[in-house]
Amino acid sequence: MTTSDTTAAENHTFEADVAKLLHLMVHSVYSDKDVFLRELISNAADACEKLRYEAISHPALLGDDPKARITLLIDTDDRRLTVEDNGIGLSRDEMIEALGTIARSGTKAFMERIQAAQGSEGAQLIGQFGVGFYSAFMVADRVDVVSRRAGSEEATVWSSDGKGSYTVTPATLDDAPTRGTRVILHLMEDATSYTERYRLERIVKEQSGHVPVPIFLVEKPGAEPQEVADGAALWVKPRSEITPEDYTDFYRSVAGQFDEPALTVHFRAEGRHEYTALAFVPGSTPFDLFDPDRHGRMKLYVKRVFITDEAEILPRYLRFVRGLIDSADLPLNVSREMIQESPLLAAIKKGVTSRVLSELDKLAQNDAEAYTKVWETFGPVLKEGLYEDFERRSMLLGLARFRTTASGSGWRSLKDYVGSLKENQTAIYYATGTDLARLEASPQLEGFRARGIEVLLLPDAVDSFWVTAGVDYEGKPFKSITQGGADLALIPLVDGKDNADAPATEAVTRFIQAVKATLGDAVADVRVSERLTESAVCLVAPETGMDRQLERLLARAGQLGSAAKPVLEINPRHDLVVALAALGDAEQTLREDAAHLLLDEARILDGELPADAKAFSQRLARVMHRSVSKD
Repeated sequence: MTTSDTTAAENHTFEADVAKLLHLMVHSVYSDKDVFLRELISNAADACEKLRYEAISHPALLGDDPKARITLLIDTDDRRLTVEDNGIGLSRDEMIEALGTIARSGTKAFMERIQAAQGSEGAQLIGQFGVGFYSAFMVADRVDVVSRRAGSEEATVWSSDGKGSYTVTPATLDDAPTRGTRVILHLMEDATSYTERYRLERIVKEQSGHVPVPIFLVEKPGAEPQEVADGAALWVKPRSEITPEDYTDFYRSVAGQFDEPALTVHFRAEGRHEYTALAFVPGSTPFDLFDPDRHGRMKLYVKRVFITDEAEILPRYLRFVRGLIDSADLPLNVSREMIQESPLLAAIKKGVTSRVLSELDKLAQNDAEAYTKVWETFGPVLKEGLYEDFERRSMLLGLARFRTTASGSGWRSLKDYVGSLKENQTAIYYATGTDLARLEASPQLEGFRARGIEVLLLPDAVDSFWVTAGVDYEGKPFKSITQGGADLALIPLVDGKDNADAPATEAVTRFIQAVKATLGDAVADVRVSERLTESAVCLVAPETGMDRQLERLLARAGQLGSAAKPVLEINPRHDLVVALAALGDAEQTLREDAAHLLLDEARILDGELPADAKAFSQRLARVMHRSVSKD
């Protein structure tokens, strides 16, 4: 390859930590190097599809070469493998932007995820982290990219050894493709097997046999190209002609992952609107599942012409689904702006969303074990729909699975929950938090356990939001066990709990009134608890306002001006409370210290810190000193 003699090469450094990242990829992360070829072919196929789209309005871009193709060229003598396409190509600026930046969401965070995921699953990481093009450095000690954008008279060479910098140089037109991109891999000594025809054919057929662009192989310089994949789009074939292996290969190509799909949804809609959908629920968590932008990953085609992957076909709570939609009704010259406003696309979105949820429901009914794995992977995301999608809330509630006080280590559906309601129980009770173990130990659960009432344990952040959206299931509202009154009086106790509802004595009643007077504005109220059977105290939110966990989440996000004052509930039958109530007037200081310590104990049980650490320490020291002195 030669470059212009009159223009010096421009030297650029990669964004921070790239040399370390590339070294990590080559030496630590991946055990299956074959993946590099799939990534380069996928990039080439995307470039061809983008050209097909642009050529709709600018046919001249195709020139006298209208048929898209990808070509693999082998040069055994020089130990080179070239992947070339006649797609849209890259301009100089596009090349710098596309090839000079890794992990746009932040290289440091990206590096941390890569390093954290090292181990036996390393071979699957490439799809999860989307490094794509850079996987070439697993097999090449230098990569040259020569590209000319369709319709341009300028060509550019990008070159790097993957050790921290790259060069960008103008290329002579004789050394550049007429249109498209040529990726030249100068293979390492231990990667010479990638110049073997049969190995390349096998990799192509296993990993890229269903890309919608034909793939050719040139066995040696000057040889005739031989077709190794016909570019027949998998999604247009009848389902009866597609094997599970075909679906898996296509899923890996379109999703950029290396796992098995947990669910495949392939159907053709006919009638008023005609379109084909091929969607996959991944078997493992995509790296961008909790991306703040929460974009979907479904591609839109019109009559097999790629249009966009930004059409937001599925709602954001289904953003983990990968696949495509091919419409026969959308006009080929549709603009991206028109797509967003298209009534037809709205109908497609509705139809595909309902079908995906329906297939998930079938999976739940027919293969509970497989569905449990899906829920464990994507449940927190699906629950976003309970808050966002009123129209499909009933269906999503049916799909939801929960840990509960009755589930042990398993999962329960709301149908299971409602089927085991206790006598006079009119609500579905829940507790929200950040840690399942802490939720299971919550003192607020005690009164519910005493009556055998099942409580949903909700440890995901989204839970604090959807339960407040006016949700009900089969007419049963959701009620927090940490807000307002417990309303347990009408639900009978289970055997052996006959004393749990014994009324407070007059002395305890006076003590509770004294605690309320002592705490003053620190609490909204102090009252006898129906919830507690074992612990002395707990905190709950007032009947009106927010649940305490939601309040904490909003406060941490800076979206709450001031928190509401909690209600302190006291167990009138607890030995400590009875003993404190029996203290005489001479023990006023102890009673006041006890009031504040009870509040701090309730805060600690709720996962918080005492409001005044110094005052807490001093009161605790006084009480301990009194106990020691008395002994």
